[in-house]
Amino acid sequence: MSEKNPIRVFVTHTFAESDDYLRVFEFLESVDRFYYLNVAKPENVPSEGGLEAIKDELIQQIKASEAMVVVADAYSAKPDLVNYMMDVAEANDIGIVAIRPFGGLTETHPDVVSRVQEHVEWNDRELVDAIKRQGRGEETARWEVIDFPGFDADGEVDDS
Repeated sequence: MSEKNPIRVFVTHTFAESDDYLRVFEFLESVDRFYYLNVAKPENVPSEGGLEAIKDELIQQIKASEAMVVVADAYSAKPDLVNYMMDVAEANDIGIVAIRPFGGLTETHPDVVSRVQEHVEWNDRELVDAIKRQGRGEETARWEVIDFPGFDADGEVDDS
């Protein structure tokens, strides 16, 4: 993945930019050297053709992606539509990542959890790593660095 070859991401939407939809991109933008292309186009609402036109538009958007991110507010607003999006992703072998509801007051709907490959917290690193794994099969193998006050690389620090 590079600037010339960004990973293509589809974030579930109900043809509107919800808070969670926008928040995903805030998180992705905060990660250095992670290049992605948003292929979700909530502004592309078909003006005619009804439900079939909506489904056709979603198929085009989803087929252009390498990974799908399911956000809780889209599912709670239109579960049938989000289930359809997940059906399209599954039919096209596109990895699906679900993000827990923001704020932690509720849990992700069990129907969503049962269908996704990964279920992550609102954490930029977890989200990016899951997208890389599901979209490109990349393992990140990053290590957490924990700083313990009063210690350095050589052991306990004597502040006296």
